[in-house]
Amino acid sequence: MDQEPAVNPIPIVILALCMVLIAVELVLTAAGAGIIGGPTGIGWRLNVAQDYGFSSAVLDRVWTFGDYDLDLLKRFVTYGFVHSDFIGACFAAVLILALGKFVGEVIRPIQTLVIFLGSLISGAIVFGLVWDGTVPLIGAYPAIYGLIGAYTYLIWAILGAQGGNQLQAFRLIGFLLALQLVFAVLFGSNPDWVAELAGFVTGFGLAIVCAPGGWTALLAKFRRR
Repeated sequence: MDQEPAVNPIPIVILALCMVLIAVELVLTAAGAGIIGGPTGIGWRLNVAQDYGFSSAVLDRVWTFGDYDLDLLKRFVTYGFVHSDFIGACFAAVLILALGKFVGEVIRPIQTLVIFLGSLISGAIVFGLVWDGTVPLIGAYPAIYGLIGAYTYLIWAILGAQGGNQLQAFRLIGFLLALQLVFAVLFGSNPDWVAELAGFVTGFGLAIVCAPGGWTALLAKFRRR
């Protein structure tokens, strides 16, 4: 008789995303330390941020001028795999593994990937619409907030099924937003929060469709009420 593992494995799609993120960071860290790339290696991180990061100028080229060149379109996703430093990348990878494991245990791998990438894309679009600056958007945090949004929906659904207080599902995002406010007061505002909030909303919305039962189950629940 087969026995189920005591700890469910991390979904393969989450592992693959983290491997890409970590591989990029290891190359950039090695280049910055002079291990690879020679004298020009120290500038690789900046060059990669410029070549793969996202900015409002990218959105202008796509929407205003109808320029659908692959070099522009890729940036809606590739910015999420480039980070400003090693610590930030490691922290992002840990969060993706933790949140992705929970979400991936309930939502299928392909739908989990849709939530991750959809949150990156929506985060980039909203960032481009709101922030008219030259500093590129980089980092996986809009996607991480998308996973938080999916996690929030799943907790919200579980609490609803158990008759609990569903507002408790929003404690994590409430805490993170409060933390963002504190950092903004102490160290100045960072426009990245716009993309992160968009990622959260997208993740929550996509989870409604991607979770078992999807939109039909949610409608049935409200009709019972």
